[in-house]
Amino acid sequence: MSSSFGHNIRMQVFGQSHSEMLGVVIDGLPAGYAIDLQQVQAFLDRRRGGQDVYSTARAEADTPRIVSGLLDGATCGAPLCALFENEDARSKDYDKLSAVPRPSHADYYADEKYFGAQDFRGGGHFSGRMTLALCFAGAICAQLLERWDVHVGAHIEQIHHVLDRPYNPLELNLGDLRYEGFPVNDLAVEADMKQAILDAASEGDSVGGIIECAAIGLPVGAGSPLFAGVENQLAQAIFAVPAVRGIEFGAGFDAAAMLGSEHNDAFCIEEGTILHKTNNAGGVVGGLTTGMPLIFRVAFKPTPSIGKEQDSVNLETLENVRLKIEGRHDPCIVPRAVPVIEAATAFVLADMLVNSHAEL
Repeated sequence: MSSSFGHNIRMQVFGQSHSEMLGVVIDGLPAGYAIDLQQVQAFLDRRRGGQDVYSTARAEADTPRIVSGLLDGATCGAPLCALFENEDARSKDYDKLSAVPRPSHADYYADEKYFGAQDFRGGGHFSGRMTLALCFAGAICAQLLERWDVHVGAHIEQIHHVLDRPYNPLELNLGDLRYEGFPVNDLAVEADMKQAILDAASEGDSVGGIIECAAIGLPVGAGSPLFAGVENQLAQAIFAVPAVRGIEFGAGFDAAAMLGSEHNDAFCIEEGTILHKTNNAGGVVGGLTTGMPLIFRVAFKPTPSIGKEQDSVNLETLENVRLKIEGRHDPCIVPRAVPVIEAATAFVLADMLVNSHAEL
């Protein structure tokens, strides 16, 4: 099923942007692990809208109601189910969109696929709101990973034309950057990034960007060829996030212009440990982790819901029309997407490593 994902740990996501609620069921979590729900809520709050002028004004509590899977605050082996109420949806904003699809949204294509039965309110189950369920699953898995001394973090590498300093691929310290509301490595670029968002919003437009994500503490050899490699599984999870347009690992597309002697990560021994002198592979070779930091970048398109008038069509009258989208939308999805990318990464890595950490 397209709404489920995972191998050893499996999640099933359900609901829509404007349905009564949405949720997630996570099966296969190892039993006996204490879960810090305050830490989970803090993780979810990082993607929550309605907190500043750089995101949508839709303000949901995003507080999970856990109905199974925990006993005295710890996993008990049963499927973990969490529900989230949709309390601040304004469905009337989408009344005219039932016949007029929004450019670069799934509206028209879903209408064709589901024979006109698609829930178009807020994008239905194509909405970015569904990443809340993914964030919950990832927040749980991130806590498992930290118990296994594996840590995941991300930062905003680019918004529009403004660039942040990338991670050091050899000496990576995630620190407390993950918990910042607007995570950048170089604080001097934060104001320029925010201004780029405000400038686009003032023109009724939007901007995209890039998120760089990393994981440290991974063992050598996690992943499997051919179709279950680390890149394969991460790419599948990452592309479940709306607005993602691309992913690259390590040197990425720059590798195409490098010589083999430049790109190869030569081996070395330091204090009895086998390491690499460079990390152009981004911590993955042959679909397997190398023991070096896992580093990849994710490109996001500009938010397609913009205030400017656009060309569209009326599906009922088959006429060309002009569309002005109403409602509440993010002028840039990138800041709220940082924890979502972390969550997808944490889930994939926990899924890969859980069998080797079955004992508490």
